[in-house]
Amino acid sequence: MKIVALVGMAGSGKSEVAREFEKAGYARIRFGDITDIELHKRGLPLTEANEVKVREQLRQEHGMAVYAKLNTPRIDAALQKSNVVIDGLYSWEEYVLLKGVYGDKLKIVAVWSSPSTRYARLGKRPVRPLTPAEGAARDKAEIENINKGGPIAVADFTLNNEGCLAELLAQTKKVIERLQ
Repeated sequence: MKIVALVGMAGSGKSEVAREFEKAGYARIRFGDITDIELHKRGLPLTEANEVKVREQLRQEHGMAVYAKLNTPRIDAALQKSNVVIDGLYSWEEYVLLKGVYGDKLKIVAVWSSPSTRYARLGKRPVRPLTPAEGAARDKAEIENINKGGPIAVADFTLNNEGCLAELLAQTKKVIERLQ
């Protein structure tokens, strides 16, 4: 069985890539679901400010690898039936934990888009839209506080998502074929 973890900045296209992996039979695990569940438990609305607050609190309380730790049982259960695609690996510490647990079964796919392209997309997205200023603030926080650059730097594959969706999906299909 294989585990593919998608990493990239907000608005880069990770969820589109994850959907393509799902079509190829991979079970999708979205690390951000942990934040959504925690927001629901606390009775807080799904806003960028609340998401940031909850993400930071979880990491302070449980360490930088908290999302990988909390999702490992979901990954293990899904691996019993299929390959797995992780939508949204965030930190270097999460990468290190997953690599330690899964070894060579884990492959990293970075999805890259320029800030201007990503900020335009983020403003149009129907769920969790962000203004350009919010997108830039999130970039800064993810790079400086979450150590997101490391997993991007060590990716096994990098998809360039500056073009249209069809181009991204074509690149994704090639990666899926190479992983078989």
